[in-house]
Amino acid sequence: MSPMEASERHRVLDRARGLAVLIVRGLGQLLWPAACGICSTATGGPGNDLCSKCWSELLMCTAGDYCPGCGRDASPYGLIDGRCGACRSEVLSFDGIARVGVYGDALQRMILAFKHDRSELAATLAPLADAALQGSRFRDEVDLFVPVPLHWTRRLRRGYNQSHLIARQLHAPHARISTDLVRARRTRMQPQAATPAARARNVAGAFVVRAGHDFAGKAVCLVDDVKTSGATLNECAKALKEAGAGRVYALVLAVAGQRPA
Repeated sequence: MSPMEASERHRVLDRARGLAVLIVRGLGQLLWPAACGICSTATGGPGNDLCSKCWSELLMCTAGDYCPGCGRDASPYGLIDGRCGACRSEVLSFDGIARVGVYGDALQRMILAFKHDRSELAATLAPLADAALQGSRFRDEVDLFVPVPLHWTRRLRRGYNQSHLIARQLHAPHARISTDLVRARRTRMQPQAATPAARARNVAGAFVVRAGHDFAGKAVCLVDDVKTSGATLNECAKALKEAGAGRVYALVLAVAGQRPA
């Protein structure tokens, strides 16, 4: 076979392979049409994770200014020393927070699904978390990302830690993930209706640092799905600072107790 004939044969084979791929994709769309990751209604095709209605709701949940101290909705003109009126009287063990949005509508439904067997939603939620991190005041400081840990029994039952899945897709100049913070005892699920004091008692002393950790002098960013009263983040930050961490920040998907405007 001459070089010209061989080249023509390769071109024919490449076109045949390309046509086969298009046919398989087309059949896939007929048999398994793309569906919204939240409400399961049909979307416009592959690459569209959410329908237009859910995307609109999600944008409403993620819009607006917030307090960099506690994460609640707040105007930048109402901040004093980086804290809003709602958190100036609170004792916060973490040094700042970045959030994707408020815990409501589409974002709430996505987070609940993400925590209950829908680990594939990390592909949609993690880029949102990373965008929040990139817009934060502490992005360039972070040495370590620390996913808020699950107790080993809950981790075994669920099969994954949703906070760790998010942390794996975050980007900071010189940061890496550490799993040296652990949940030493199994706590009750934090009921959203509980008082802040009850939530604080539930997680008091629940987190410890492994022997041989590397937190001394480090700037740490805790990663979690939802902040409600801040009790869990506070306890984690206390344990990290007792282990020598210099600064502890938080990055969450949502702050609860508020509704989109």
